[in-house]
Amino acid sequence: QLLQARAALGLKPADPVESLDPEKAPPVREAKAVLDEARARVERLRQLRVRNAVTQEEFDQAIAAEGVADARYGSAVNGVREKIAQINVRSAELSLAQQRLADTIVRAPFDGLVQERHVARGSFVQIGSPVVTLVRTGVLRFRGVMPERHAHRLALGQTLRLKIEGATEPREAVVTRISPAVDELTRSLAFEATVDNPQGDLRTGLFAEAEVIVDPTAQALVVPESAIVEFAGAEKVWKVVDGVAHEQVVQSARRSADAVEIASGLAPGDQILLDGAQGRVARIEPISPAAAGYTAMTHSAAPPEPLAAGAAATGAPPSEPAPRGDAAGER
Repeated sequence: QLLQARAALGLKPADPVESLDPEKAPPVREAKAVLDEARARVERLRQLRVRNAVTQEEFDQAIAAEGVADARYGSAVNGVREKIAQINVRSAELSLAQQRLADTIVRAPFDGLVQERHVARGSFVQIGSPVVTLVRTGVLRFRGVMPERHAHRLALGQTLRLKIEGATEPREAVVTRISPAVDELTRSLAFEATVDNPQGDLRTGLFAEAEVIVDPTAQALVVPESAIVEFAGAEKVWKVVDGVAHEQVVQSARRSADAVEIASGLAPGDQILLDGAQGRVARIEPISPAAAGYTAMTHSAAPPEPLAAGAAATGAPPSEPAPRGDAAGER
């Protein structure tokens, strides 16, 4: 119907309907030609009538024919305007139908993988109903929390070291968002970090721990956990001076599975008994750099290996990871 209406008005497929002048449409031009001919005939007969060259009846018939031609001309103009309106309506209907057809094609807003399909082929889907759950795997988000007492040390752009369940090597992430408020119930600060995943080997929903590196140049004193003796609520080690072991009260900080960081009570170069029962001695030396993070949960830095008496003990400090979180893809 749209093509027929355009053809009736003399429009080509590429011609816009707005450019059409109703006076130039073929039906109107034809009716205008008939009207002009009728008016010219009336003028000729009017002059002849003055000289009694024609009868009054012939003159009246010419006037009537002029009226009919004028009416047909007006009808032709109205018909063209009606067809123009019809073309506009059909064009709007066509655009709507094309849009509905385009809406039947599911296009992903970004490159990713389908996590879940919510409909089957042939199912009727309402407007706004989810079709699939799409996951962007190129860049993942890690969500974690920081205890309130250390929240002031977290900053945008900081580097995290992620230890992911099942992964053999840690991954680095960058803090991209920090909550503006501390949670009133948990007294912790939520944050997000982005993790590059170009190979797609990481999956969303994985469990991970994060170590926040707040001071890459810091040093720490680390001793084996077996060297610390607790008595009456105090922590002590056996400090060796001139070959004699003396009790030394210490204050511990972060802990890993087998190592403890000493905050006070010992100095670099001090010798302690690694195992009082066996009498093994090791010299304490500062190690650098120290990865400083915080959590009230487990720690994962590797402690130094037990050494023979008098050997120098070095190794990584017990990093204190942030509370556990998970890696989440954008959906």
